[in-house]
Amino acid sequence: MIPAFPVYLFDIDGTLVDSAADICGAIQGVLLAEGVTGISDEFLRGYIGRHLVDVFRDILPTAQPDHIERLIEEYRRIYPARQHAATRLYPGVAEALTQLGGRKSTATTKSSSTAQIVLQKFGLLAHFDHVQGTDGFAAKPSPDVIFKALAVLAACPSDCLFVGDSEADMAAAELAGVKTAAVTYGYGKRADLARWTPDYWITDLRDLLGG
Repeated sequence: MIPAFPVYLFDIDGTLVDSAADICGAIQGVLLAEGVTGISDEFLRGYIGRHLVDVFRDILPTAQPDHIERLIEEYRRIYPARQHAATRLYPGVAEALTQLGGRKSTATTKSSSTAQIVLQKFGLLAHFDHVQGTDGFAAKPSPDVIFKALAVLAACPSDCLFVGDSEADMAAAELAGVKTAAVTYGYGKRADLARWTPDYWITDLRDLLGG
């Protein structure tokens, strides 16, 4: 059983919402304009939660930094234009957030403004005391987004449980000194997540309610 925590931080993609179809579709749209095809959703899901630099640099290893930045800008145009039409709320998320005590924030690689839009669209925004995205600082696995959220909530790492689905989430949480709960239904592979020895495993967000 997972004990109650004063503070909960949540990743979004792969943890609260299944957004792979929209994220992968936007990346594929950017790559298509570069003449790159055949990059599967399965391959791209492994990059969800990491900075966009990583995926474009790996697929286009000869691209210069200014080229990569243009690709990221194009992604940021295409992704919101999809209006999250193919994104779905994971089962149990709304119920869990409604019943869960403690203060809550996101800690996502999305920008704070995009995170707010997604949470609003899926009826989750009211459950959060704060929305923290990655705004002009290092993305996970850097712990910066966690520290930013904790600072706003005036909370200590020992107060916090971080809930995420990726190795980047687990690495950032370890560096921040917070407890971790790894979800098994997201985009990270269980064997990869296990290398970070999460404090708890979650098969449904309602597991946080402790029975």
